[in-house]
Amino acid sequence: MPLDNLSDRVTSLNEAYKHHSARAVLERALTDSQTGKLTLVSSFGAESVALLHMVSVLDRNLPVLFLDTEMLFAETLTYQMEVAERLHLGDVRVLHPDRDALLARDNEGLLHLSDPDGCCALRKTEPLMRALGEFDGWITGRKQYQGGQRKALPFFEADGDLLKVNPLAHWTRDDVQDYMVENRLPRHPLVAQGYPSIGCAPCTTKVAPGEDPRAGRWRNREKTECGIHFVDGKMVRIPAGAGL
Repeated sequence: MPLDNLSDRVTSLNEAYKHHSARAVLERALTDSQTGKLTLVSSFGAESVALLHMVSVLDRNLPVLFLDTEMLFAETLTYQMEVAERLHLGDVRVLHPDRDALLARDNEGLLHLSDPDGCCALRKTEPLMRALGEFDGWITGRKQYQGGQRKALPFFEADGDLLKVNPLAHWTRDDVQDYMVENRLPRHPLVAQGYPSIGCAPCTTKVAPGEDPRAGRWRNREKTECGIHFVDGKMVRIPAGAGL
């Protein structure tokens, strides 16, 4: 990679691709020497299939990381397998929480009630950080219209010592839906049941008409992010040698 400093690379990449389309940003990210070795992290949620399809067209053997928190809806697990097969994704890696850590910190599966941030760290952030150890960066499906911390989301950003690529950053909800219709992509079955944003079953509720699509995530709590991206406004990182 020509630029050693991650901050400089992020600035350079955003400047080079600021007027590019989502597909062009993704295609360049997969080939630009400044991005290094990438993986796609996907929840296989309500809108995930759009980016998964785009990746399958460009490089269906790109590693795809899927976090099975062991608290997901059964519909999500089924959908994940169906989408991976339909798109012929060649390297989907299913990540699980560490067995010993689960036993020590959430042996009854109730941690989400008292400490949702801790539950997300145990079941999402820590497994992901371990898996990301072999990569230089990761691709996400986050978008500016989702609000909160995402309102000023760029195509490229620094995520600790990793590069994060957000090719759909400037897409609207209509852009996502149009792409799915045009490419005849399968929809997550829970969307039709009132779940426009889908996470773990205990922490996801239906959304009423007129509500924000993410209102069903951690309802009645201040929490808005799962910890993979933010916890209390700060990135979560696993210290080297922590044994997690």
